[in-house]
Amino acid sequence: MTRYAERSSIDAATKEQIMQFAMRGTSLLRRILRRSDYPVQYSVEMAGVTALVGRLVDLAATLTQLRFEASASDQKRLRNLASALANIRNELLNRRIPDPLQFNTVEEPAGVPLLREMEHTVSLIPQAFAPSRSTPDYLSLVDDIQRPSLLASDAFVNPDHLRFALKGCLAASICYVIYNAMEWPGISTSVNTCLLTALSTIGASHQKQILRILGALVGGLVLGMGSQMLILPHLDSIAGFVLLFVAVTALAAWFMTSSPRLSYFGMQIAVSFYLINVTEFRMQTSLEVARDRVVGILLGLFAMWLIFDQLWGMPAARELKETFISNLRLLAQFAREPVSKDLKAATAQRFALGETINANLDKVRALADGVLLEFGRSREQDLGLRSLIRRTQPQMRVLFIMQIAEWKYRLQLPGFELPEVIAVQQRDFDDRLAESLDAIADQVEGRILGVRLTLEDAVARLENAIKIYHPRGPLASRFQALIVLGRRIEVAMVSVTNEILSSNGGQSNH
Repeated sequence: MTRYAERSSIDAATKEQIMQFAMRGTSLLRRILRRSDYPVQYSVEMAGVTALVGRLVDLAATLTQLRFEASASDQKRLRNLASALANIRNELLNRRIPDPLQFNTVEEPAGVPLLREMEHTVSLIPQAFAPSRSTPDYLSLVDDIQRPSLLASDAFVNPDHLRFALKGCLAASICYVIYNAMEWPGISTSVNTCLLTALSTIGASHQKQILRILGALVGGLVLGMGSQMLILPHLDSIAGFVLLFVAVTALAAWFMTSSPRLSYFGMQIAVSFYLINVTEFRMQTSLEVARDRVVGILLGLFAMWLIFDQLWGMPAARELKETFISNLRLLAQFAREPVSKDLKAATAQRFALGETINANLDKVRALADGVLLEFGRSREQDLGLRSLIRRTQPQMRVLFIMQIAEWKYRLQLPGFELPEVIAVQQRDFDDRLAESLDAIADQVEGRILGVRLTLEDAVARLENAIKIYHPRGPLASRFQALIVLGRRIEVAMVSVTNEILSSNGGQSNH
């Protein structure tokens, strides 16, 4: 942004790095967040920031491919944008919450495409921390209720977990029956293969099939059996085997960390090699054993392909649409929480539902990558759907984060108590929000021709109730935070609705 503000050309190294970031996406950052021991609140907020930064990188990568001439006003806005990015980065590095941003976007940029979109995306980053900013003293009250657990918080309420378990169990059972029926115990590695290769959800089914087979051939035949014939006969110590192990692992790790589209290939290389050479406390010298294990790996991959991709799979584009609609329905359900007046039950339900929403938002990004690798008559329509959903993802992230903050008011946690007259208006606002989210989901499903939002009236009634109550002192700042949350939720909803209506050729009635 600084180079554009100075009317200078972007150097090749910077352009290449931006393109690499755009190609790699944000899957690695999302995986780190899922596996980290960060507090739940921080993980959700940073997941929102990650989605927004991914969107920003995509816009920047597109901008480098365009030609334009920045006017004097554009140069000023570019400098402001660069300064805002630097400030946000500095705040995050120093573990501070970025201050809210507001760009002057009254006039359309004269010569710089995507500038308005980039300003809007950057302004949303501080909003991802709305819960922490509005709840500085009581943030730990809710978050500390959730303890580290072996199971995901939505393990018993999210049907996707049950479907995944049934598919994995069925694939492993098929392999077990086959190798016992053939009295060929040497191919029992097929069961291990089912357990190990059921971990990834990256890409489309066709891509995973190719990567599975190629990874098994490279790791099992080329590296596994090849090392048995050419390298292991010349080794006489554990040190030599360690060097071989390190070399193969480094190669597999390089593919696993290269990009989401190749990571599964690296995993298959490692699994195939380990199942041949690292399952016993000795060097494997029998090619018959290695042959059986490679056959077992291929049998396991066939069972996984049969169950996960053929009998119980669906095109990535269709699953992307269904997951997106499910997210809208879940956000509507979240707006109606808590349904129980018991604090413990309401909090447990909030974490379970929030975990499902957060996982689905991550799943949408992975499925969007898979759509690129599917071909057919509906490819153009599928790519249009992918583009629409990717544009709305950052707004849905921010909407989810702000709903988390507002949930504390609905539950009347200490420091968030509301008088009954205001609480009634807030519940009315939440009901209107849930109805709007369900209406958008209906719109995506093609059930209705348009969506009418009533959030503006609901926010106005909430503001009017607060003015009549005329709060003073600490109550005034608390109620002001509630109004700000309501306005931000309204803006996010208008943005998502307009994106969906414009993609369908509709007009927003807001």
